[in-house]
Amino acid sequence: MSRPSRPLRDAARTPRFPLGSVRVKTTLGAVAVVTVALLAACAGLLGVIRHGLVGSAERTALARAEAVAAVTGQGRLVERLAVPDGEDSLLQVVTDDGRVLAASDNLAGRGPVASFAPTSGHPSAARDLSLVLRPGPAAHPFRLVAVRATGIDARGVTVYAGTSLETAEYTQRLILAAMAPGIPLLVLLVAAVTWHSTGRALRPVEAIRAEVAEITERDLGRRVPVPASRDEVARLSLTMNATLDRLEESMDRQRRFVADASHELRNPIAALRAHVEVAIAHPRLLDGPDLLDDVVRVQQLADDLLLLARLDAGQRPDRTLLDLADTVRGTVARRPSGRVPVTVEACGPAVVRGNRGQLARVLDNLLDNAQRHARTGITVSVAAKPDGVVLEVRDDGAGVPEADRERIFTRFTRLDASRSRDAGGTGLGLAIAQDVAAAHGGTLSAGAGPGGRFTLRLPADSAV
Repeated sequence: MSRPSRPLRDAARTPRFPLGSVRVKTTLGAVAVVTVALLAACAGLLGVIRHGLVGSAERTALARAEAVAAVTGQGRLVERLAVPDGEDSLLQVVTDDGRVLAASDNLAGRGPVASFAPTSGHPSAARDLSLVLRPGPAAHPFRLVAVRATGIDARGVTVYAGTSLETAEYTQRLILAAMAPGIPLLVLLVAAVTWHSTGRALRPVEAIRAEVAEITERDLGRRVPVPASRDEVARLSLTMNATLDRLEESMDRQRRFVADASHELRNPIAALRAHVEVAIAHPRLLDGPDLLDDVVRVQQLADDLLLLARLDAGQRPDRTLLDLADTVRGTVARRPSGRVPVTVEACGPAVVRGNRGQLARVLDNLLDNAQRHARTGITVSVAAKPDGVVLEVRDDGAGVPEADRERIFTRFTRLDASRSRDAGGTGLGLAIAQDVAAAHGGTLSAGAGPGGRFTLRLPADSAV
């Protein structure tokens, strides 16, 4: 038995959940996305709540400042300005030279609480300030609004009104305290769900990997399991099984090819050995022509096998633009006279891109086949068609039965009428011709009569 390859042995030693695995990457990616989304949502929520509460505080302070400004303009300003009970608010009226004209009780005896004022074209201005209103080091945040007004002596004054922001900050802290424990728990939940769901999704993939890892060249009949779902994994399984089908078919064809080649070589080699043994024991009895025929047959079979091996390996010989009609005329002219004459019908050029030697080999094989079956003559025609170049080899023999028109292109296949190796050749000629045609981007097929008809179609003047 063949040893498992190194990649499979290394894969068996790979940790079950390496850091680079799809499951780990997916889980980490989901955790990162959810964490960023939650933090952004938390920050946005806190920002929206603070904006709303600060805006509400500013509107309240502005209303009070405008009310004091109106009283100031009417000359009814009092030294002590009243603020609502139970509310951290402040009021102060300051002249342009810094004197305090009036203030709320919590600002009594203090200098100006601020120095900013509305700019030209703006009725009010607002800022956040931290002020110490009660004994102690703690400062309280306020939203302070400034409004311009006219005093009793027609001089300008600035009215400052402030509303505490402690409620806004308390609300922010409360929301943050409520969300802080929930974010890690939600992230852990997302990680667990993603890990579990990814594991379930990748379970068929692991089954496919395990099955493929156990398949060897001696056990190509095994197939990977196909999940019931119609997702990408199911399509992967179907594709993998189709690939294994093609691989098994290729291996079976290779085994049959090797067995058939061994069988075909055995007879001429045995005949050669017999001739050599006779020549050694009885030199005068050596039959030179028979010995030469056996050598030529072995050489021809070896050449055919070598060409098939190159075609199977996908080897692409140099290709040039050539006139297939000239190639046909030259190939027919150099062939020795056969059992029946060959007529060439070629009207005009038929330019293709291909290898002259291989295309000539196709024609030789078709002519050899036709010579074995024709009665009185063979006709080779070449014509350029709108969809490519067509070459036909016709003979007036019995033709190919419809049931055998595909089978005759199988390697080492001989029809019953030509089972004799003397008349039937090696059984590789038509297989080689079809493989060469396919390598050139064309087709070779056997058609209906009268007589035998083989049609080669090639792309016209196209790089294939």
